[in-house]
Amino acid sequence: MSDYVFTSESVSEGHPDKVADRISDGIVDLYLGAQPDARVAAETLVTTNRIVLAGEVRGPESIKPDDIEAVVRDAVKEIGYEQEGFHWKTAELSNYLHEQSADIAMGVDASGNKDEGAGDQGIMFGYATSETESLMPAPIDLSHRILRSISAARHADANSPFEPDSKSQVTLKYVDGKPVGATTIVVSTQHKANVLQSDLREQVRAHVEKVLPEGWMCPEDDFYVNPTGNFVIGGPDGDAGLTGRKIIVDTYGGAAPHGGGAFSGKDPTKVDRSAAYASRYLAKNVVAAGLSSNCTIQLAYAIGVSKPLAVYVDLWKNEMGIDPHKLSKVLQELVNLSPRGIREHLSLNRPIYARTAAYGHFGRTSTADGGFSWERTDLVAALKAEFGL
Repeated sequence: MSDYVFTSESVSEGHPDKVADRISDGIVDLYLGAQPDARVAAETLVTTNRIVLAGEVRGPESIKPDDIEAVVRDAVKEIGYEQEGFHWKTAELSNYLHEQSADIAMGVDASGNKDEGAGDQGIMFGYATSETESLMPAPIDLSHRILRSISAARHADANSPFEPDSKSQVTLKYVDGKPVGATTIVVSTQHKANVLQSDLREQVRAHVEKVLPEGWMCPEDDFYVNPTGNFVIGGPDGDAGLTGRKIIVDTYGGAAPHGGGAFSGKDPTKVDRSAAYASRYLAKNVVAAGLSSNCTIQLAYAIGVSKPLAVYVDLWKNEMGIDPHKLSKVLQELVNLSPRGIREHLSLNRPIYARTAAYGHFGRTSTADGGFSWERTDLVAALKAEFGL
């Protein structure tokens, strides 16, 4: 269809699943900061005043349980939880992290003539579209931006009515395949007690209107703020949270396929994470180079095997008539898509992951310290030259 409506949602850093992601990625950063080739697969459960860690690690003995606890509590404090039902200082912490399986290590580690293998089997997808400046689908891009605006206001003002847990949902109307405006906006945000819902609605409206392009606001009857009423009890006290339960929020809001593997809590030898970043990097550079207005890339791996089993390129309408088979070959020449090659090309063995835990892993701005390196467009010149653009 060229004319349709499409919806995506986002959740804030205070959503219980995102609290779990933030803690798990904080542990990844702790280990990579101490030893760049450390291995981490950390899972987190959060519920009423309780945090449970589980998973496997391999890293320096200098990292002690107290160091891990400090990272966990600092993450919760940074998010802003100082509530009776979930408090960074008083929440009970149970740590069940243990040493990485020797069988997994044997398959992943380089030895002799064997290059480092993928940390798991699986399929990973990357996507980019020209419909926004970030080359992300507009519904998820706007959903993230609304919540980031609310979050910034909460952190900047102690008297803000907003509390950490919130969700947004944006439905856009597309005409001839391009977004032209919102048909429905939904924002549910945790708030302080005794806040009037009418006042909250107007504060939320200001953030929504600031983010939406001019003239894109939905009809008043289709603008929903806390449609169930009060939202005072929230976060892990209102609903348990687990690492890796918001994979569509983390990626493309449903506008493109997802391989199924979560990102947070995993070091970059896990291709669930690193190859998803690489496929986004490739797709974004294809679109940024003007080869297509949309691009989907799939990578497939087997545990312990270094090279991808397959590299699939879909150029959607393929307006420029690019040969996708040639493009697949060119991309593999530009970037070594082995786990080691991806990590080295994107400099992933750094403590850069806590910042990815909320508001999407894609569509962000790359930073000088290597954060969001997969959002760079440094392949554009080579791609244009290869295809005569």
